[in-house]
Order: sequence, then C-alpha cells, then structure tokens
Amino acid sequence: QEPVRQELPAARLAPSDDFLAPGPAEPTAFWRGRRASFAIPLSPLDLGEPQVSDPKDPEEPLMQKPPGSPLVLPHTLQELLSKDTIQVQLIPEKKGLFLKHVEYEVSSKRFRCSVYRRYNDFVVFHEMLLQKFPYRMVPGLPPKRMLGADREFIETRRRALKRFINLVARHPPFSEDVLLKFFLSFSGSDVQNKLRELVQGEYLPTDIQIQFAASRELIRNIYNSFYKLRDRTERIASRAVDNASDLLLFGKELSALGSDTTPLPSWAALNHSAWGSLKQALKGLSVEFAMLADKAVQQGKQEENDVVEKLNLFLDLLQSYKVSPVFKVPTQLVHIYLPLTSHILGAFVNSQIQGHKEMSKVWNELKPKLSCLFAGSSEVLMLPLSAQEDNFLPS
Repeated sequence: QEPVRQELPAARLAPSDDFLAPGPAEPTAFWRGRRASFAIPLSPLDLGEPQVSDPKDPEEPLMQKPPGSPLVLPHTLQELLSKDTIQVQLIPEKKGLFLKHVEYEVSSKRFRCSVYRRYNDFVVFHEMLLQKFPYRMVPGLPPKRMLGADREFIETRRRALKRFINLVARHPPFSEDVLLKFFLSFSGSDVQNKLRELVQGEYLPTDIQIQFAASRELIRNIYNSFYKLRDRTERIASRAVDNASDLLLFGKELSALGSDTTPLPSWAALNHSAWGSLKQALKGLSVEFAMLADKAVQQGKQEENDVVEKLNLFLDLLQSYKVSPVFKVPTQLVHIYLPLTSHILGAFVNSQIQGHKEMSKVWNELKPKLSCLFAGSSEVLMLPLSAQEDNFLPS
C-alpha cells in the first residue's frame, strides 16, 4: 500500500476508465492491479480533508454572518444603532502596585454582562481587528498618555473609548465576529494573549485593496465640513458656560453692592433712605442671576452631550475611513450614518429652544423686580417695554 499513498494526489481527481485503460505497450495484468489499488477505501485524513471539531458549548448559539451579498449592506441607521449599546464607565480607584493604571467597566446591553478592561486591552483588541480585517475600516483609538494624565484627559479618553467600542459593536461584520463577543464577555485573566490566540493562524488576503477615488474625495469633504461643525458647536457650548460664569459673577457683584456698609457722607444724607432701599433691591436680584447662570450651564452641558458627542461619533467613523483602504462596503456604511445629521441638527435646535425658553422665563420673572429700584426717586423713570424703546439711555 505504500506506493498507493505516494500517488494519492493524482488519485484525488477521480480518474475515469479511459485513464485506467492499458496502453498498447503495457500488460493487462499490470492495469488490473492498478484498478484494484484505486478501490482501496481512503479515510478523510488520507484525502487531506479538513476535520471539523465539535463545538465546546453546543447550547450556546453561534454568531452567524447576515445573509445576502457582502457588497450590499441591507441595514438602516436604526438597525445599526439597535445592535448594541455599550457603556464605558471609569472605575474610581487606580490599579497596580507601582505603576498605577486606569480601569474601565464595559457593559454590553446585547450580551447582558459587564467586564473590566484597561486601555491596553483596547489597544490589543484594536490591533487584532486591523490584523483580521485589513480591508475594513476600523475606528481609531484615543492617544495614550503615559504619565501625568489629568482628570480632563482621562474623561476625554473615556468618551472616545465609548465611541470606539459602540462603532465596532454596530459595524455589520464586526458585530458578528467572535473577537467582539470575547472582548465584551470574557471576564478571565490574560485578555490580551487570548485575543491574539483568536486571530493567530488565520489567512489574511493581501490583494483586495481596491480604491474608489470619487468616494474618498466625497468622504474627505464630508469630514472637513463635520470637523468645522464640531468646532463651532464646541465654541457655542463653551460660550454658554462662560456666559453662566459671567452671570453668576454679575449677581455676586450686585449682592456685594447691596451688602456694602460704608456710611454715606453728610452731603448725601438726604438720599440715605433711597440708597438703603436700592441696596436691598440689588441684593435680592443676585438670586435670579444665580438661576440664570444655572440655566446657562445646563444648556452648555446639553449641547456638549447631545450635539458635540454625536458629532465626535460621526467624525470617528469618518476618520477610520480616511486612514484605511477605500472599499465599497465601508463607503455604504458611511452613507448609512449620514442621516445622523438630522439627529444632530434636531438636538442642537431643541437645546437652543429649551435653553432660551428657560432663561427667558427667569428674565421675565426678574423684570418686575426692577421697578423697586426706582421707588422714591424724584424723577419718573419708565422701564423699556420693548427693544424698540431705545431712548432709555442717554445718547
């Protein structure tokens, strides 16, 4: 049987009777023996067929790839957003004996579990995605600061990690891959090495990077526009916070002015009672200005969370497209996320309406209290009723 094993690669083509027929110069007995050798039953190992091992956990449902053509994404924005919602929370206490590091609690709504991950775990997970999916657009990670990371940097990095893992969890191919499930559900030790073991030995194609110049130009223009929108929105939110600070200081100065105990000079004794009433009124106005400052802070936070954060999410998606090869499916994924623009604009408009409405209510409550400032004055001063009455102040 040893010669038969040496000739098995040729026998895998299932030779026909014409191939086994004896030639004019060969004896018939030789080919009769050859026919008998092909009748020997062969095992799958002899034929080189791959062996499929039984799953370790048959009760656990396997993550299946969605049916259909891989070049067409039959998904809507709502379907992508409903795949999973992941929360990334900072653990207050730093870990490590000598070198302190920050840990995050990563909670998946889809897998109904929470795990603890370090920033380096995210780095290895990101590297394995790039290695396993070189032709896909993988969102980028925030930078790592080795020493001296302040509280603001840690919070900014936490937000970026949350955006990264949510984009990956809602990516059609990534969401069904075992890497994502392992990263979000494995609670054991040595996460990084086990992530590498999952990808080790897989075949990686190298000749599939096809670029679409028109799509790249379109995505570049969209990215530039959204980058400017994010920049302007950040400035608007920052101005709301600055406005809150100014309003609070304005109210404090009114309170300080009303609390002044400096005695009046003798030549101003006639106005002593008027000045006392005026100080009482000014001191009471500080409460309304504190309320205005609080409303302005709330508006700034709402714009930061509902508008700026959504713009950052979309920019992370576009950035991952810019730094990766351009393919048809990633281009479609970007276009699926484009309706997010209406959500962002809606959140921005609602924030402005709600903020101005609440502040207008406080301003209207404050306006009648100004009348007491002019009580007892020798001159009759009328408060302006509208913006058109611009003769209140002398020119």
